This record gives sequence, structure tokens and C-alpha cells, in this order.
Amino acid sequence: MSKIAMLSLFVVALSLQGCVHKIVTVPAKVAYKTTKGVVKGTTKVVKAVVPGGSDKDKND
Repeated sequence: MSKIAMLSLFVVALSLQGCVHKIVTVPAKVAYKTTKGVVKGTTKVVKAVVPGGSDKDKND
């Protein structure tokens, strides 16, 4: 291969690294935030439904 072809392949490979990084990290961030919200909501529902689940109001 000529030097120009090797150089152009190198430049294309470097420029695509940023695209691949975005494609991988954006869905991971969305999934993390969604899961975090669901877990927080589930925790609040369980605390509200379970009778006697909180010891904060009891005076011993």
C-alpha cells in the first residue's frame, strides 16, 4: 500500500474512535439513569406499603 492510503486509514480509524465511544456510552448513561429512577420509586412504594417498616417514629 502507498503511504497516502496508510495515512488515510490511520486518520479514519482515529476519527471513528470518538463515534464509537459516543455510541457505547450514551445508551449506558440512559440505562443507568432509568434504572436508578425505578429503584428509587420502588423503594418509596415498598416503604409506604410495608406496615411498621420504619423505626424512626418509635420512642424506646
